[in-house]
Amino acid sequence: MKKIYFILSLSISFMFNAQENHFYSDAFQTLDNMLNDKQPYTFKTAVFSVENAYSQGKLDTVQLNRKIKFLASFCRQLTANRKLKYTEKDESTVSKYAAIYTIMCQETPVIIGDKTVEYKPLTYDFEDVFGHKELSNLFVSKLLDTQKGNCNSMPYLYKIIAEELGVDANLALAPNHIYIKHNIKSIGWFNTELTSGIFPQDSWLMASGYIHLDAIQNGVFMKALNNKESLALLLVDLANAYERSYPENDGSFSLKCAERAIQIHPYLANALILQAEIHKKQFQRVMKEQNIQDIQTVLPNPKAKELFSLMNKEYAHIHKIGYRSMPENMYLDWLVSLKTERDKYEDKRLQK
Repeated sequence: MKKIYFILSLSISFMFNAQENHFYSDAFQTLDNMLNDKQPYTFKTAVFSVENAYSQGKLDTVQLNRKIKFLASFCRQLTANRKLKYTEKDESTVSKYAAIYTIMCQETPVIIGDKTVEYKPLTYDFEDVFGHKELSNLFVSKLLDTQKGNCNSMPYLYKIIAEELGVDANLALAPNHIYIKHNIKSIGWFNTELTSGIFPQDSWLMASGYIHLDAIQNGVFMKALNNKESLALLLVDLANAYERSYPENDGSFSLKCAERAIQIHPYLANALILQAEIHKKQFQRVMKEQNIQDIQTVLPNPKAKELFSLMNKEYAHIHKIGYRSMPENMYLDWLVSLKTERDKYEDKRLQK
């Protein structure tokens, strides 16, 4: 009887875990379908599929969509009721960019009936910037709920609102950081930094000291990501969420995410690092299973040797393409420098 009960318990446990995992499988399928043009692309749907997987289906997408619809409507009202000092043919598009920037970064007077109230912009949340305590602190849903975000959620929301308005917005990467790049007729490419509400020159990005020339040439950093490359970035987010949910997993799901992302963007450092870290984790598991602490002792094992060789090759490749890791405390100092040295780094072309 005890044996039957034990088998039944295992079956129920397996079914429960499978049910939990299907949210991640569904999210992967959504992203993959968009990459394969089997499903209409929307960055909003893609982002929320990742966040919903982490919350195990508990994400209130109805409420979140309502908030995004309000922000998009606010942007439309701004574009309809103000005139920019911009006369190029892409004036309509630039007006929408300016409206998104306004609602995200600037206090704005709003007339409601016979009263004028100040609309408060989104603010940077310096609490748990990297999501170490709670991964959802990086999520767009958290930003919409609290009006506080970071360099992950704020550019994601900007891109979502841009697509709601029918215009493109390109994500771009720097060490530990995501920002927005736009290309307009008057000046070409420029950067939008939402965490501080400034349009910085590329010199600010280079001032970090962690952007190697090879990284720029290979598109590791400072590249304007297209929509499919942005989906590849979300595949890494999905894998990281899965790792947080199931730290003892065998690595197969995360590797699937990393490999698919690398197919789309071969120099996506986040995906390359994820791939190497999973192989490292698998190698360490082999050592643990054999109760061996010395690397050289475990290498006669064919599986251990394969994984050890693979991860070393992958780490070497990551370094070769120019990726350099920035310490977290230095990242925060670098981020703050944009405000403290605003005159030095702000793009003066946008003041004309």
